[in-house]
Amino acid sequence: MTPWRVVGDAVGEVPPETTQQVVGYPALFVLVALGALVPVIPTGALVSTAAVVAFHHQAPLPGVLLVFGVAALAAFTGDVTLYWLGQRGVRSRGGSRRLEALRGRATPERLEQAQTKLDEHGVLVLVVSRLVPAGRIPVMVACLLARLPLRRFARGNALACLAWAATYGLIGILGGSLFPEPWKGVALAVALTLLISAAPSAWRHLRPPASP
Repeated sequence: MTPWRVVGDAVGEVPPETTQQVVGYPALFVLVALGALVPVIPTGALVSTAAVVAFHHQAPLPGVLLVFGVAALAAFTGDVTLYWLGQRGVRSRGGSRRLEALRGRATPERLEQAQTKLDEHGVLVLVVSRLVPAGRIPVMVACLLARLPLRRFARGNALACLAWAATYGLIGILGGSLFPEPWKGVALAVALTLLISAAPSAWRHLRPPASP
């Protein structure tokens, strides 16, 4: 039995055992990796949900650790792939659509802040950027414009992905520990991740304008 069986029980539709084993964790890997490339998949909520499911498994510790490992590896794979594609644009004479698309996802203000932090703290800023909503892409673009080698980026990004997977995994464990029913824990974990994602945008709209 895998943690995904609990989700099936919660909705009354339990897929065959072999299907769960083949699909569950590979599906998590693919979705998180794609989410690193395409910003339409709520990867944080996905990892938290998987952690809730694992927490309600008969053997929660192995399941939670596996969710953590798969999520971190998938995020790392997606980030490194995106950075490699961006490097191709930096090296080309006229740039690439991928690099321009990345720059379009980072406001000039956020990009300038990311470049300053990169100069001050080096690749350690990648760890913070992965935990701050909408912070990953500006820092990645700053690394590309600074022509940071892929190997150095990968070293810093590995720590960032581990911290990110642990953070959202803990949110899922929190949700799973508060309720005996898995679906309630999933609902709480998703709500928390969405709240975290929306907080920076809400703060920018609510804070008073800067004095001239």
